[in-house]
Amino acid sequence: MRQFGTIAFNAFMEVVQQPVFLLLMTCSAFFCVFLSIVPYFGFGDDVQIVKTSLLAVSLVTGLLGAVLCASSSVAREIRSGTALAVLSKPVGRARFILGKYLGLSGALSILIYTNLVACLLASRMAYDAYGSADTFSFGIYCFGGLLASYVIGGFLNYFLQVRFVFTTVIALVVLTTAMFAIILSTEAATTGASADPRTVDWRLIPASVLLLFAVLILTALALACSTRLELLPTLAVCSGVLFLGLMSDWLFLEKTEDGIWWASILYTVIPNWQNFWLADVLSGKETIPLAYLGQAFLYLIGYTGATLTGALWLFEDRELT
Repeated sequence: MRQFGTIAFNAFMEVVQQPVFLLLMTCSAFFCVFLSIVPYFGFGDDVQIVKTSLLAVSLVTGLLGAVLCASSSVAREIRSGTALAVLSKPVGRARFILGKYLGLSGALSILIYTNLVACLLASRMAYDAYGSADTFSFGIYCFGGLLASYVIGGFLNYFLQVRFVFTTVIALVVLTTAMFAIILSTEAATTGASADPRTVDWRLIPASVLLLFAVLILTALALACSTRLELLPTLAVCSGVLFLGLMSDWLFLEKTEDGIWWASILYTVIPNWQNFWLADVLSGKETIPLAYLGQAFLYLIGYTGATLTGALWLFEDRELT
């Protein structure tokens, strides 16, 4: 058990200390907030456009994070011989893969959390064609949250020789959350024509949890691919599965109901990402029930378990040199 925890911790630290992880976290958070100050002229649907775009950014960010992290953590270690050195000790391949998955999941959870804070803030800042951009909140978040995190990371790295990337990642999580809390304490303007005060759409929390479930499935898939493939092929496979899963109802459901066997197999094997995409719910007053989150969690357990089993099978037959 101690070896499993060590592998998971090392995988987590390896990911959060990569500059590309910090860059992905910073750019996605900034872009989420930036989306809320752009005029859309959406004929009354401006706020809904912002919320849908926020979830799309989180999903794409999670896909890139899963592929980049899995490829760097597994494929690179296999190529460099680090995996062989670890497995030469009394560490089984199953423990190695499961520990890697746990560490990657922890790192990607931080990424999704940072995006969630930015999404919640953006939902409060969103406005329609008759409103105005909340540049005050945008400035507080960007300067007090994002820029200040880099300043702290650079200061500690220069004077105390602390690792810049890891320190900045932690500072981003803490400071962006603090800036969000500070902005919430200020008085909000109206959205525009409706004259309703701008409020945070807290339904983005369960919506982001569902996206996290989808990202964790993609992480397991990327981990399985990275036992055999390099970065670009892994990205291609994961992107293809993501596209087919988003279109599975349209591509395979009708053929499955008609009894076509190959469509039934594909409809079952390919994850249906529509189960995790509830942007339409945010357009109305409906809430996302906890029972649905529980069903989605069971869906996550089933697909992740099956995918990691496949990853173990692929890795067991992989010759390490």
